Amino acid sequence: MQRTTAIAVGLLFVLAIALAVVMRRQPPHAATSTHLPAPSASVSAAPVAAVAPSGSASASPSTEDSTEGSVGEAFDTLPDGRKVPELPASAPKEVSFGVVLVSYQGAQSAPKDARTKAEAKQKADVLLADAKRDFAEAVKKGDRGSTTDAGRVPRDVLEPAIEYLLFTLQKGDVYPDPVDTPRGYWILRRNN
Repeated sequence: MQRTTAIAVGLLFVLAIALAVVMRRQPPHAATSTHLPAPSASVSAAPVAAVAPSGSASASPSTEDSTEGSVGEAFDTLPDGRKVPELPASAPKEVSFGVVLVSYQGAQSAPKDARTKAEAKQKADVLLADAKRDFAEAVKKGDRGSTTDAGRVPRDVLEPAIEYLLFTLQKGDVYPDPVDTPRGYWILRRNN
């Protein structure tokens, strides 16, 4: 009986992984909801299981104020607007990271009473300064889903821009700007 149960649990696990991979491979327009669960929303150590596909690539980063509260921006360009380059050969195959989340209206898993995008950016800028001094303290001030250790994530799981920034960041460093993601602003630190 225990062996049968173990096999059933194992098959369910494999099925869940396969479903996550298939959902990740769907084009962005195939998503039916803009409020998919975020990997860091539950502070679990398995951020790769519920990562949503990246948003559509039609808006430019300079439209931040005109799209306040909207998650339709392109998350496949770097914060400065450049197209995401290929990861260098020297980039690791997987990294461990921490994130301070600052959610805003319209972001995935944001509460109904979430702040505006402009307010979130202001809070993220303040928390970034804190994170550079004491990341754990900034995590405490961040929104639900903030964590010093989001676990290990392999390549090809996160949105292209986030992945590039995270995988090219030096160990122990905090990225110098808040990063706009489908889940809100992220303050990223690469743990190892």
